[in-house]
Amino acid sequence: MNIGQRISLCLAMALLALGPVGTVWGATVSGRASTVLEWRDDPQGDAALPGYQYLQLNIGDIAGKGVDFKGYGRLADDFNNELDIDSRLYYAYLEKKGLLPNLDAKLGRQFIATTAGASIMDGLYLNYSNLGPLKLSLFGGGDVAYYSGYNAEDVIAGGKVSGQFFDSLDLGLSYIQKWNDGDLSHELIGFDAAYDVKDLINLYSETQYSWLTDEVTYFLAGANYYRNPKWSLRTEYLYSLPVFSATSIYSVFSVAEYQELMAELNYSISPGLRAFGRYSREMYEEFADANVFEAGLEKIRTARCAGYLSGVWRDDGDGQDLKGFKVYGSYLLNQSLQAGAGAHLDVLERRLDDTNDETSSSRLWVDLTAYLTKTINVEAKAERIESDLWDEYYQGRIRLNVLF
Repeated sequence: MNIGQRISLCLAMALLALGPVGTVWGATVSGRASTVLEWRDDPQGDAALPGYQYLQLNIGDIAGKGVDFKGYGRLADDFNNELDIDSRLYYAYLEKKGLLPNLDAKLGRQFIATTAGASIMDGLYLNYSNLGPLKLSLFGGGDVAYYSGYNAEDVIAGGKVSGQFFDSLDLGLSYIQKWNDGDLSHELIGFDAAYDVKDLINLYSETQYSWLTDEVTYFLAGANYYRNPKWSLRTEYLYSLPVFSATSIYSVFSVAEYQELMAELNYSISPGLRAFGRYSREMYEEFADANVFEAGLEKIRTARCAGYLSGVWRDDGDGQDLKGFKVYGSYLLNQSLQAGAGAHLDVLERRLDDTNDETSSSRLWVDLTAYLTKTINVEAKAERIESDLWDEYYQGRIRLNVLF
């Protein structure tokens, strides 16, 4: 986070001290402040002690002008100097609905998400909604890159046209262009569609096309059948191809595509309790394809209990099978205290390369949440982690949340 971003975050925090919680200069104020302290070993066994101060701030109707402010960021540091962690400003923008008839505007740091691509932008976003069934969005500004630096020549621009037809057909066409150090790095086109047949089935699709490399880089097609209120069936096909910046050395290397077929059946046993079964066919270019099966129960909290239990079996042609389970349960002891415990054994994501094979992983944890008041709570979690690649290590977190 640069000095300007630090100042913006500190100013947002200072607003809380300018008046009673809930009002600032006649505006409504709400948000959440979270203080987080973590402890964990890195793979070499060195203990890190990172700390974070998060602030989410919403200020509505500033000075009675119908202008809203929304911001979210963090200050961060590792007190043991083991991890390289940064302070960040995730978003901080002013929003004015009805700036002109049918025109809404947002100015500042904000998250841009379209089928063509997504980014965090320092700039202007305009949304116009008086084009019959269509809406037009245009945006442009600086393209924020947390990991590779950020300068005045990193630019993003684009837009989206979307609309609803025949009451249940949603269509969208989007475009994004990115510049890195003054050179064109990305030019992407996106198309999305969704069609809903009431009380029967929902069909949806997303496509991303790279104009610079002349190829489809992302495609998703799915259907969710929900005619019976007790059960539903969802199927999806996914195609993904990594997109590198045209200015990056990695753009000259070949990349491997990934495809996946998935089917999931959900059945409602009773309010808050569902059974599910899921099958995925993972298709790789450089590794053998894999079949992944998962089935289990999930309990959403309706009283005191919540949790899930499922079994997972992964079978692939390379002989690196995984058979494990996931289990988690929490119990509301009283109005002020909630306790939970969980385990994921031989089901976590794996990392494979030429020399290392992390084919099994385990994660055991306990957690506790104390609701001190309606607006203040404390969360604590401790974990034991082990894998074929790394010996066991431990990590923990305590978090104080203050709502206002």
